[in-house]
Amino acid sequence: MLRIGALSLCLCVIAACDKGGKKDDKAAPPPAAAVTTADGVRTIPVAATADGYTPDKITGKPGEKLKLVFTRTVDSSCLAQLKAPDGSMVDLPMNKAVEVAVTVPQTGQVGFACGMDMFHGVIVAEPKS
Repeated sequence: MLRIGALSLCLCVIAACDKGGKKDDKAAPPPAAAVTTADGVRTIPVAATADGYTPDKITGKPGEKLKLVFTRTVDSSCLAQLKAPDGSMVDLPMNKAVEVAVTVPQTGQVGFACGMDMFHGVIVAEPKS
């Protein structure tokens, strides 16, 4: 009887591990290319997926104005909120584009993260030439 219980437990654990390891067959499409508008603001799409943010590193000229357009493609409470570079919390509804204005720092980098601080991304100032 003890062997049957142990075997059942092992099978349940294996099934749970196998189920959790599978990727969703509906892979998120790659983010669209960045676009610069006439006023010089560069718009960059950022996908919030099960693997984090794509892209997770964005470079720019010091002082450059950016518009990051976040789209959450996975049902995850962790990614449902974004801690923006200015420290504000922004809701990211499922499959809806949310714009966040950012200015590239003069030097170094500024970051953004999910609401639970598990996934991160950075905006990095290109070195002055």
